[in-house]
Amino acid sequence: MFSNMLGNDVRTTLDQFRRSVDQIFDAAYGYPTERAWSSGEATGQRAFSPVLESAWTDQTLNLRAILPGVKEKDLKVTIQNNQLILEGERHSPENFENKGYTHLMYGRFYSAMSLPAGVDPDKIACHLHDGVLDIAIPLAEAHKPRQIQIQSEAPRKALQR
Repeated sequence: MFSNMLGNDVRTTLDQFRRSVDQIFDAAYGYPTERAWSSGEATGQRAFSPVLESAWTDQTLNLRAILPGVKEKDLKVTIQNNQLILEGERHSPENFENKGYTHLMYGRFYSAMSLPAGVDPDKIACHLHDGVLDIAIPLAEAHKPRQIQIQSEAPRKALQR
């Protein structure tokens, strides 16, 4: 009996702690609290922002945007003023009630990233698959690493006296 009481007490304490942390982050980022969502008092919608990552090879700059549930028709990739711009919308599932509670975010998104010097923005390739947008930006020919030929002289013979 004592272990059961202790177990319930620990669970209750951890649940209260989790709710407190959720409220702190919700308040800091302007999200409605769990109580506001469950009671229907939430007036705003959480904003979706894609997670971005990048990597370089000798030939390309590779970018990846994680866009779960975003369809090609709801996504636009453009280049303007040397910036790569991702914009679109992540829609909530059909028959999803407004008074529900979720940690997932939906809505319009906009993300701009300055392109580094040395890339060729005219040859960008994008591929959307399984909620992941892969973007390959080739390096300009002048910035690609190239091997420089080393020339050696013919071996010299020692002078005889």
